[in-house]
Amino acid sequence: MSEDRQEVVQGSSSHAGWVGPAVVLAGIVALAGLGIGWSAYSHATQTQASLENEIKTVKLDYASQIAQLQQHQSQIDVLNSELRSNLGVITGKLRITQGQLDKARDQEVQDTQTNEQQITLVNQNVQGELADKANSDDVKAVDTRVTGVRTDLDTTRNDLQMARSDLGTLIAKNHEEVEELRRMGERDYIEFTVTGRNKPAKVGDFMVTLKGTNPNRKQFTVDLLVDDVHIARKNLAINDPIFFHEGSTRQPLEFVVNQVRPDEITGYVSVPKSAAPTTSANAASGR
Repeated sequence: MSEDRQEVVQGSSSHAGWVGPAVVLAGIVALAGLGIGWSAYSHATQTQASLENEIKTVKLDYASQIAQLQQHQSQIDVLNSELRSNLGVITGKLRITQGQLDKARDQEVQDTQTNEQQITLVNQNVQGELADKANSDDVKAVDTRVTGVRTDLDTTRNDLQMARSDLGTLIAKNHEEVEELRRMGERDYIEFTVTGRNKPAKVGDFMVTLKGTNPNRKQFTVDLLVDDVHIARKNLAINDPIFFHEGSTRQPLEFVVNQVRPDEITGYVSVPKSAAPTTSANAASGR
């Protein structure tokens, strides 16, 4: 009996010896599993937070780009509107200029036809007089009249050979042609010479400032000060008029340069009869 009890006690002792370590090991494994699970959870949480931050950053950047594109589109719309408005104004001005040019051409054709009719009439009269006169004295007198008529016709032809501006006015290329225009009496003419760069010179009732010259290309750069308004032209060719209004005049004045020398220009100002300047100047200089 005692032997049986001793065997039972020994068996229980050996069984209890490995159960304790097994429980400890299971606890360690469980703790390790919890640690690994918590680490994985923390990493997943951090990864999710990082992804959310990146998504927010992308959304903000996308929203900023969209706002910039919308602002750029608004600027483009405003610019297109201004361009359409400017194009409408330019188109209107071109139509007016084309109408004035057509009117000037029609007037030139009419003047040419009138002069041709006058020439034909004069020739007919001369031939009739020659037929009626029999002696040499009468023929000489008629020849003298014919010579005078030819001189007048030559002057008329010279007038017709002058270039015309877009507004139909004749453009004089030198002093002699300016004198011819004066004799016609349609407008007043102020001749001038401006010398020196950036030296304002008074011509008529306005100021002229020469900015530069290119004698080889027959071009010049000038600034006109008319009624406190600057009218600037760059690299303008000679005999190319600048039209402008002064005061309350309806008809424009013409500023024409027909000679260009180093730092010097010579030309004239054509003024309507109704807008003759109070100051008359044949020459203005920056000296």
